[in-house]
Amino acid sequence: MNRVEVAAPPATAPALAAQPAAAPALATATGGGKQPVVELRGARLALGSRVLWEGLDLTMPAGEFIAVLGPNGSGKTSLLRVLLGLQQLTAGTARISGHPVRRGSARVGYVPQQKTMDPQLTLRGRDLVRLGLDGHRWGIGVPPWRRAAREELVATAIAAVGATGYAHRPIGRLSGGEQQRLRIAQAVVGNPEVLLCDEPLLSLDLAHQRAVAELIDARRRRHGTTVLFVTHDINPVLPMVDRVLYLVEGRFRVGPPEEVMTSQVLSQLYRTHIDVLNVHGRIVVIGGQDAADAHHVEDQP
Repeated sequence: MNRVEVAAPPATAPALAAQPAAAPALATATGGGKQPVVELRGARLALGSRVLWEGLDLTMPAGEFIAVLGPNGSGKTSLLRVLLGLQQLTAGTARISGHPVRRGSARVGYVPQQKTMDPQLTLRGRDLVRLGLDGHRWGIGVPPWRRAAREELVATAIAAVGATGYAHRPIGRLSGGEQQRLRIAQAVVGNPEVLLCDEPLLSLDLAHQRAVAELIDARRRRHGTTVLFVTHDINPVLPMVDRVLYLVEGRFRVGPPEEVMTSQVLSQLYRTHIDVLNVHGRIVVIGGQDAADAHHVEDQP
């Protein structure tokens, strides 16, 4: 039997009346009528004959935090690639702050998965952060009269993530948590309107997961940054999440965690029976292997 634990929503939260499996959900929140920061309309993405998702309508106002969940291969990272301008939709539109998505947009910051770096890598932490400002440029670099302002931006971003004490050290000699703090600084140094996070807590211990999640949440609260956060484990970010986008084999649901993370909705998405239980203040999801894979679950006896 496979199971996964996710933090429990409030006990009094209403259950979502599940929609038919073929009917995609529509997210319409736009922040009081203001122009949405992230907007997908009729979005469809296919890889050859395989459709990852279609009919996806999603609008996100400034400062919203959406967690993107689903099994491997459901199109979570591909969604981020679309918004980064690295992958084209096969139908529909994607816009950031009213503009068509494009590669290298200063409106978008990106936090990747934590990956081990070569200990022999001599690139310093502050150099990594600086790439968030000028790493996409070719040629002679930043003019001398702009260097002081650039260095001030870099120092401010590093201080904001609490990395000043080790930003001068080679990035390859830092711990995974320290490296990930610097990746967040790199993502926000240009003051983006949107922060796209691709499983940034992967391979971190619980303490560093909490610290990195809190840094991202603090950024969006102080600056109104819109956050789209791909994750296998919703636990570390559940208190921060406004809505969940759950993708499974071309089907999806969008809504508050307490409405999406239910037995009825997950059973419809996976097309197999899924039990969602509240056990000692946590939700335990028991179901098929796809559901288990979606949440980093281990086989239980």
